[in-house]
Amino acid sequence: MIEIKDVEKSFGSNTVLKGISAKFEAGVTNLIIGGSGSGKTTLLKCMVGLQTPEKGSVQYDGREFTEMDFEQRIEVRKEIGMLFQGSALFDSMTVEENIMFPLNMFTDQTFKEKQERANFCLERVNLEGKNKLFPAELSGGMKKRVGIARAIAMNPKYLFCDEPNSGLDPKTSIVIDELIKEITEEYQMTTIVVTHDMNSVMGIGDYILFLHQGKKFWEGSNKEIAHTDIEELNDFVFASRFMKAAKKNF
Repeated sequence: MIEIKDVEKSFGSNTVLKGISAKFEAGVTNLIIGGSGSGKTTLLKCMVGLQTPEKGSVQYDGREFTEMDFEQRIEVRKEIGMLFQGSALFDSMTVEENIMFPLNMFTDQTFKEKQERANFCLERVNLEGKNKLFPAELSGGMKKRVGIARAIAMNPKYLFCDEPNSGLDPKTSIVIDELIKEITEEYQMTTIVVTHDMNSVMGIGDYILFLHQGKKFWEGSNKEIAHTDIEELNDFVFASRFMKAAKKNF
């Protein structure tokens, strides 16, 4: 479980996060949603240590991450998997080398052990035999799956996904959503997904945190989100679905 308490973050005179508190449980897909400028990406960066909040705390299973020194944070980061918005694969590395990258960084495993782990991760994301391909030879959906394979290479306790469906067609987006949910449940990870995709929200949103203008406006499940009377949330939900439908029909 990851728990955040009263997190505040400012850039100059602009306060981006205004006292955000939430609990993200293991074994379920936790989503952070909100419009542009709502603070969702900043919150994710504060949670993984890429930015430091001025106030509040971030706890990993009771461990106070915000008070750790550099070496202590490295130990926690070894337990974190990251799926970046653009997949962030190394173009000069093969699929296998990309997946083995965190293993090379953080473990003393033999090459054979790392290769076996890479093969296992590729099988888990249904990309068996793609070891020697380069990112340029992959489709967008395949790149995302390789990104997921790399993210789980260290067998993480915590998985962060930043806009995992960005740039994907609706059918491929569903495949990625279902894969994230399956892996989360299978390994009982604490998974946090930052997204603006309402199909993802309705499909895999076990817990949803809605941010608006840097504040926590609502939290609940995908079964509850359609029945709220919060104007800001309804505007976001219905505007997002309308825009997606409009683009599809254009």
